[in-house]
Amino acid sequence: MTTPTQTYIPSRVIATDYPRVVGYARPSDYAHGLVAAAAGPGLLLFMERLAPSYAGKGGFAQAMRLGGFIGLAGGFIYFYQRSCLRFYGMSENAREVEMDMRDMVAKVKAGEPLYGVSRLSPSMQGVAARQSRYSALFMNIVPWFNFVNHSQHGVDTAKYYQQAERELEAERASK
Repeated sequence: MTTPTQTYIPSRVIATDYPRVVGYARPSDYAHGLVAAAAGPGLLLFMERLAPSYAGKGGFAQAMRLGGFIGLAGGFIYFYQRSCLRFYGMSENAREVEMDMRDMVAKVKAGEPLYGVSRLSPSMQGVAARQSRYSALFMNIVPWFNFVNHSQHGVDTAKYYQQAERELEAERASK
């Protein structure tokens, strides 16, 4: 008899669109990304000092440029993934939940659509949502970013409208 497996279901999920992930990133995410970016060329330089390659006049410079590019790409992906995992609720995300509530309530009060306006058809928005929903979990293999505005985030948007109503009532009562 097989034992059933339990899937991880995060408690407080926030929409993981590219601009929000970068905008809500913490200083620790930036620090981890910078360390990861510097690791590639740093380790290459260390290995060159330890055991010289004798690559010639321009050989090592080209290797350092390539190592720098790979380090920058890897550092950005690591930074982005750390921030995304917090959006999924896989690490402490109280700050992000608060920022999300504040930003979305401001959009509700302004009468703007919560997740922006999209030029795509609803079916194409659904394709984009399904293809990028948990893409950050596989970010180190296939970097896949969500640039599409869509409303299919799996987040209950009623909480934003209820909070906006409470804040508007409090503003009216204070006048």
